[in-house]
Amino acid sequence: MNPRERALRVLTLTDPVDKAAQARALFESLDPATIDPAAVFADPGDLPGRPARPVLKDAREVPSRTPYSPEGRAALLHAIAHIEFNAINLALDAAFRFPDMPVAFYVDWLRVASEEAFHFTLLREHLRSIGSDYGAFDAHDGLWQMTQRTAHDVTARMALVPRTLEARGLDATPPLQAKFAKAGDHRAVEILSIILRDEVGHVAIGNQWYRWLCRRDGLDPIAHYTVLTTRHDAPRLRPPFNVDARAAAGFSPEEIAYLTSPP
Repeated sequence: MNPRERALRVLTLTDPVDKAAQARALFESLDPATIDPAAVFADPGDLPGRPARPVLKDAREVPSRTPYSPEGRAALLHAIAHIEFNAINLALDAAFRFPDMPVAFYVDWLRVASEEAFHFTLLREHLRSIGSDYGAFDAHDGLWQMTQRTAHDVTARMALVPRTLEARGLDATPPLQAKFAKAGDHRAVEILSIILRDEVGHVAIGNQWYRWLCRRDGLDPIAHYTVLTTRHDAPRLRPPFNVDARAAAGFSPEEIAYLTSPP
C-alpha cells in the first residue's frame, strides 16, 4: 500500500494511543520507493479521527493554567499533549493530502508524524504518572482549524502551520520549562527539552518546503507570507521570540527582524 494511503488511514483512527503507535510504525517500516506522489486521495470528511474526549471548545473558553497546583500542572501538561496529538494529525494530513510533491516531502512529514507521536506518548505517560490522562480536560482546536483553512493550498499550509503556529512552540517552551522547574516537575522539563529539540527540526522542514514552493512558483517568500497571513486570517505573532531556536529552524535574518521589529 502507498504509505500516503496508510497515512490517511492512521489519520482516521480515533483512539489516540493506537494512532500514536500506528504513526510510529508507519515511519519505522517506510520504504520511500513505495511512495506514489501522483496519487490523489479523496478526503473522507470528519477528519481527523478523535476520541470523544477531550471536549473541544473555543480557545477563549479554555482557562489558562499554571503548574503550581496538582490540578493546574495536570491541565497544563494536558494542553501540551493536545498540541502534540494535533501535530500528529497535521503531519499525517500533509503526507496524504498534497499530490505531486517530491518523495522527500512525504518522507519528511511521515517522520514528523512519528516524532510527534513519540512526544504525545511521553506526555501521556507523565500525565498518567500524576493521576490524570489525555481527555481529562477540555481543549481547543486552533491548530487543526488552520490545517482545514489551508487544505487546498500546500504553500499556505507550509507557511501557516509549521512555520507559524508550530513555531510558537519554539518561543513558548523555555518559559514553560522554567515554570515546571519552579514547580519541581523535572520530568516535564526533560520532556519539553526533547520536544524543543525535535520541533526545531519540524519547523525547519516547514521552512524548507515553503521556500521550495516559493521558488517553484516564482514567489518572494517574505512578501507572499504577508499575503497568506491576511488571506487565511492567521494570528498575529507577538513576543517574546526564541530567536536562537528560530534561527536554528531556518528563519532568515530578514524574517527574524520582521518579527522582532516594533509594529
